[in-house]
Order: sequence, then structure tokens, then C-alpha cells
Amino acid sequence: MDANSRISVLMFPWLAHGHISPFLELAKKLSKRNFDIYLLSTPANLSSIKQKIGEKFSIQLVELHLPTLPNLPPQYHTTNGLPPNLMPTLKKAFDMANPNFAKILKTLKPDLLIYDFLQPWAPKVALEHNIPGVEFISSSATMTAYMLDKYKNPGTGFPFPEIYYRNYENVLVAKLRESSGIDANGKTRGIESMEQSSKIVLIKTFREIEGKYCGYVSKLGGKKVVPLGPLVQNPDYECEDSEIIQWLNKKGKNSTVFVSFGSEYFLSEEDLEEIAHGLALSNVNFIWVVRFPMGESSRLEEALPLKFLQKVGGRGMVVEGWAPQARILGHPSTGGFVSHCGWSSVIEGMKFGVPIIAMPMQLDQPINARLIEEVGVGVEAVRDKNGRLQREKVASVIKQVVLEKEGEVVRKKARELSENIRLKGDEEIDVVVEELVNLELHGNYYSL
Repeated sequence: MDANSRISVLMFPWLAHGHISPFLELAKKLSKRNFDIYLLSTPANLSSIKQKIGEKFSIQLVELHLPTLPNLPPQYHTTNGLPPNLMPTLKKAFDMANPNFAKILKTLKPDLLIYDFLQPWAPKVALEHNIPGVEFISSSATMTAYMLDKYKNPGTGFPFPEIYYRNYENVLVAKLRESSGIDANGKTRGIESMEQSSKIVLIKTFREIEGKYCGYVSKLGGKKVVPLGPLVQNPDYECEDSEIIQWLNKKGKNSTVFVSFGSEYFLSEEDLEEIAHGLALSNVNFIWVVRFPMGESSRLEEALPLKFLQKVGGRGMVVEGWAPQARILGHPSTGGFVSHCGWSSVIEGMKFGVPIIAMPMQLDQPINARLIEEVGVGVEAVRDKNGRLQREKVASVIKQVVLEKEGEVVRKKARELSENIRLKGDEEIDVVVEELVNLELHGNYYSL
């Protein structure tokens, strides 16, 4: 292959929106740089992203069909809105699609595979077809470093003490880890996936905030870490006439918080009540996205505290299901982001310069919340020792970050980081392209 040949890439994310979205953004950028992209996912996911591609990108959507298991019909072949008790079933069905994946590889014959951390079997199958695999980590370098350290250096302290789990968070993570899949050798899927990668690993981050953690990942994992930049979709200005944006247009600059906890997490009744009362006590304008699992009938009114909507009046809007997050975060009236700290949401907040009110729930979210405070672009509404949110704390942190003089340091840091990201443009992507081209041109895929 010569330097001017087009390179075909099969991109294979896990079935979650927070994973598919950065894969899609990377696909868009690569497709403008002499790459032909195939994006592989289930029909349940592909149906929602077709309109985001259009004809200007050389991206073909490829369907991966999972076996239909009990209580998991095809419309449930996505984590978006999936009832939590069905997550292990979805992961099982995903692994069982290995033969279908092999057939797709044989048909498409891509030059490279870019895959996610939850399917270590994918690069193994690709290698059988002489196709090198490159892992794309869509979670933070900090979380990846933490995970690698616990595996490589068991019983020792993480060398970055500012990053840690609280006791109640450790309990939650242990429970969730039981259902996430660990192989017979005790390796997590993430560790095995990295070992299967070629000599480079892609991570959705930038060195300004995670440079030391990228270095630690490279040291422990034996791979060259290549940051991808933020990979945030452009705001959807087609929704400019929506009720949400019209409502937001009437609010003062930086006066409103956007409250959202991602597409996979559903608030407990206790958390929902404390957040509602916290928003009411804060006296800050808010847009709050509340979600319920697929298959459940709408119960927004009964889920909220009695007369909550009447009490907050015109300063609050509660939306069920979905809102244009990038457009809201990029709006001049938005002055804070109440977030579960999923990595995609964290990166979006940073890109748009919106300070974060952190309320982590599970998995990597507590680690990301610690990083946010270390970087200085957010403040955590810390739970009590039993892991419970407290309405007074929720209200005080929202007011601090959005209104009070004490929060100006955080607001300034968020603005500065956003400006730095804007000035860099696609600097990271240019490096990624160079690495992928070199990988394909020169072979020697698996040694540094």
C-alpha cells in the first residue's frame, strides 16, 4: 500500500450511546482524510444515527445482528433506555454475535479494525484474517490508568492520591463488576482488550488535562497512547425553534444549569427527590432531563415531589427522555452542568466551557469527578458517608458554581480550557491519522 491509497477501517463500538457517539465523531474526521469507514452496530442503534451522517462523509453503516435471547427483543439491542436488569443479557447476546462479526470481517476485508474495550474477542477474530486491531478507549485515561494499576500492582496504592473511590463507591463498583464479565484468569475485559491491541491505543482525551495519566497507561500497558481530542458532536442548530431552546433564550447569560445523568443511568427515587428539592432550594434556573427505562409508561408527574413544578414555576423546565445536550451546553444562558460524570458528558462540558456540578453514580464516574476537581473545572456535591445525596448540599454547590464569588475560579478555569480546546482544533486528529497510516504502511503492528 502506498501513502496515497485510501485505508478502509471497520469501527466497532460497544452498544452504548456514550461509546457510539465518539466513534462516530472519529469516523467523520477520518472520512475527510483519505479513510473509508464502516461503522458496525445493531439496527436499534444505527437507526438513530443515520441522520447524523448525511452524504458528505464516506461512512457506511453495517448491521450486526445479535441473537434474540429471552426478554431481549431486537429493540433492546442497545443500552439506551435498557432496563438495568437486562444489561448482563445484552452483554451475553453481544458476545454470542462473534460468528456474525467474523462473517462481516470476511466480507468487508477492511485494512484496520478500531474496536471498543468490551469485546476482546473482536481483535482476535480480526487477527485470524490478518487485520490489525486498534483499541479505542472512550473512557478517561485516568480511569484506564487506575484500572491498569489495580491489575498490575495489586495491593499498592495508586500513585496519584487525588484519584480514589470513596467507601460507598467501592461497594457499588464491586457489585457492578460482578455482572461486567471477568475471564477465567481474572482479567477484566478492559485489560485483555488492551493486550490485544496493536502497538498503539487511542483514547478520547487531551494531554492538557490527562497527560500524566496517559503516560502511566503507556508505561503499564506497553502501548503508545494517542489522544484523540474531545470528539464532541457539533450542536444541533436545527432544534433552534424547539420549546427548550426558546425557553432558554429568555434566560440571562450563564443563569441556568443543565441537569442530565446520561442515557443509561436511572435515578433512584431517593436521588430524584433530593435533586428536585436541591434545585428548588438553589433558586437557579434549570433544564432537567429525567429518564425511565424502556417499556415503562410515563410517570414523570408522580416521580417528582408533590407540586414541584408549581413551586419552581418559570425558572425550571423538566423534560422526559431526551434534550439536545450539545446545543444546551453551547447556549450562552447555560452556566452550569449537573452531571453524573460519564466521560462523554465531562468532555462536552469542558469543550463548551460549562463548569460541572458533579454527582457521580457508578463505574468510572467517581474517578472522573475527582479528575474534574483536580483540573479545576467543577465541584462535586459530595454524598454523605452512606452514599446519599443531600438536598442542601446539592443546592449549595449549584449556587456556588453558578452564582457566587467563590465559584469564579471554577468558571474562569472552564472558560480557559474551552478556549484552549478551540484553538487546538483538530491537532490531535492529525497525529492520529499519521499513526494509523504508519501502522498500515509499515506493518510490525504489535511491537513498539
